[in-house]
Amino acid sequence: MAGFNALAEQVRDPDRDPSQRRQALRKCLERFAPYGHRATWHHLCARAGISPDDRSPDPERLVSALEELEEAREVWLAYERDFARRRRQQKYDGIRQPPGHDDWHRRCWGGRMLLPVEDPEAAPPAPLAEVLRRLVREAEAREARCAAQAMHGIRQATAERRPVGKVPVTH
Repeated sequence: MAGFNALAEQVRDPDRDPSQRRQALRKCLERFAPYGHRATWHHLCARAGISPDDRSPDPERLVSALEELEEAREVWLAYERDFARRRRQQKYDGIRQPPGHDDWHRRCWGGRMLLPVEDPEAAPPAPLAEVLRRLVREAEAREARCAAQAMHGIRQATAERRPVGKVPVTH
């Protein structure tokens, strides 16, 4: 099974038939589809000027759609890297459960169904990367609020365990 980057190379390969290049782009959506497969496909087609049903679209338009998808994927991968870094620090600080870690983050790990869109025609018209940047800012703000609350709870619990007014003896 080819990964996203290998499939992206196939979309860009001028020696491939346009229908094969289209199929490679559709397979990219199996790895990263922020609105869900169909809605993301329709969004990319609309933004690149491709008919979703066109079996041999203009290769330049396919590459344009791929570039939009790649830019959005980079936004998401950066968020996942930052999330992993923050979790390592939180664990070091004693926060064992991800603060504010809701079902959304668990469901969308890997970049699928970040913003589920049931009607393929109803996806936001803005570029995917722009929409994901907003989504990431909101998620990071939510995580920061929850992490601050968790740290406050840890500090309170630690303070309650120390006897008040006693100074630890060091040797």
